[in-house]
Amino acid sequence: MATSVPPPPSSGSTNLGIAPNVGGLLCYVPCCIGLIFSIVVAVIEKQSRFLRFHAFQSLLFHAALIVLSVAVQVLTMVLSQLAGLLGLLGSLFGLVVGLLALGVSVFMMIKAYNNEQYELPTIGQMARNWV
Repeated sequence: MATSVPPPPSSGSTNLGIAPNVGGLLCYVPCCIGLIFSIVVAVIEKQSRFLRFHAFQSLLFHAALIVLSVAVQVLTMVLSQLAGLLGLLGSLFGLVVGLLALGVSVFMMIKAYNNEQYELPTIGQMARNWV
């Protein structure tokens, strides 16, 4: 069950010199930008627990997306070998997964910018434990 934790104070310093809510937003930017920024935050940031939480949650989210993407690609290749139409269905499934991932990313960007430590199911608690 996803939960939303009360927002921490937005004023706070970070090692990166940016506002914690903006840093949290940047952790969820789609493609490689959010992933790279999250790695930088996880390594460098020591002051803002809010920013570290979003960095770790983003890293776990991106890792899950990579695993899911590889699984969908393998499934699509196997289905296309069985019948071309099944491969098309696998590709459509991959498109739906990609659009859902984009929607979750945008949702998390909004939550982080509004100073909310919204926990995604399963990975949110893992991220909280790592902070």
